[in-house]
Amino acid sequence: ISPLIVGQADGATILASGIPALLPYTRDVLVIEDGEMAVLWADRVLITDLEGRPRPRSPIHVDWDAEMAEKGGYPHFMLKEIHEQPRVLMDTLMGRLDAAGRVELDGVHATDDFVRSLDRVWITACGTAYHAGLAGRWLIEHLARVPVEADLASELRYRDPLIQGRTWTVAISQSGETADTLAAVREARRRGSRILAITNVVGSALTREADDVLYIRAGPEIAVASTKAYLTMLATLVMLALDLGRRRGTLDPARAEVLLAGLRALPAKVQAVLEGEAAVAELARRYRDVEHVFFIGRGLDYAVAMEGSLKLKEISYVHSEALAAGELKHGTLALVVPGVPVVALVTQGHVYEKTVSNIMEVKARGAEVIAVAYEDDEQIARHADHVIRLPRVPDLLAPLVAIVPLQLFAYYVARERGHDIDQPRNLAKSVTVE
Repeated sequence: ISPLIVGQADGATILASGIPALLPYTRDVLVIEDGEMAVLWADRVLITDLEGRPRPRSPIHVDWDAEMAEKGGYPHFMLKEIHEQPRVLMDTLMGRLDAAGRVELDGVHATDDFVRSLDRVWITACGTAYHAGLAGRWLIEHLARVPVEADLASELRYRDPLIQGRTWTVAISQSGETADTLAAVREARRRGSRILAITNVVGSALTREADDVLYIRAGPEIAVASTKAYLTMLATLVMLALDLGRRRGTLDPARAEVLLAGLRALPAKVQAVLEGEAAVAELARRYRDVEHVFFIGRGLDYAVAMEGSLKLKEISYVHSEALAAGELKHGTLALVVPGVPVVALVTQGHVYEKTVSNIMEVKARGAEVIAVAYEDDEQIARHADHVIRLPRVPDLLAPLVAIVPLQLFAYYVARERGHDIDQPRNLAKSVTVE
């Protein structure tokens, strides 16, 4: 069921299916929940259950800038939202990194005892949020040393999962209204799990199902293809992993200091990537007419490859496939023919040589390789046809800079092909049906 939001302005009461529509008029809203109805007058609103019994509540204040729901001179919302990423990253981090070098997560009420005795973390989401969750799985396991599952919500809810013991289910949804994610959360709750919601929308259904809530603070995201919400989900998951690692005693303080410094520097690093936009646009012109594109990577690079592939297919309508680079030889290599583009992410030092060997495999079959690598990587140009350079960051933070040129590449390919970028065919911003 789609959400219903009521806002009151001078002399008017307004009903909408999303908060951005109300921002020009008010930032104080009432959320109509399932099983409720509302009677609207110009100067007041009455919310009741289906039997007519009043259900009074206080308005929720939405701290979003109305200008963020306008194009502001950009040709498309998607391009505007890509360029907003340095700013919204600062908003995501604000107040959560203290002067003592610790992460302070507002909205997380889980006790130290609960965190230390965790048996498992279970991440569930759909689409882009799931891709953020895949990176989150790697980060939390690596820093907090607790087993982590990451499941598509549309699969988790039907597979009789072994959610038991001290389990923390982390549900990720930009809108907080994704039907399959809500259903998976309710199933996890039924099995006794604590719920942490990571979302963008205050008062959304997901927040009402959760024990703990982390807002990504991305502001209104209008384009169907998610960009800034994905990036802020990643940043939020990095902070969660750091917090869990500290509280569980598994994170070396010196390493934490490096990662926290890296987080603080991220807005400037993302801005540096955006300054290479023209070169990415030129690559998009070169490959505008391709029929197939493959994305490869290992570890965190694989999670980014999946999101980069999704961005390309959903707005350019180019068939795109992402796979773990080590899986090429198990089938997909048969599809690599001369001229096919392969986008290779090469940011993870511990598997660098392995990924380069996979690049050499596809080059030997005639593929044209677009490598996404650090600016100080002197080796990669010998193996790739094109290199998109990234500013150096700690490898664990690489997804937050590596995804940005892939967002731009998808945008410019779609623009070259003349597609409706903000509203691609057959897709919706908030998937509220199963």
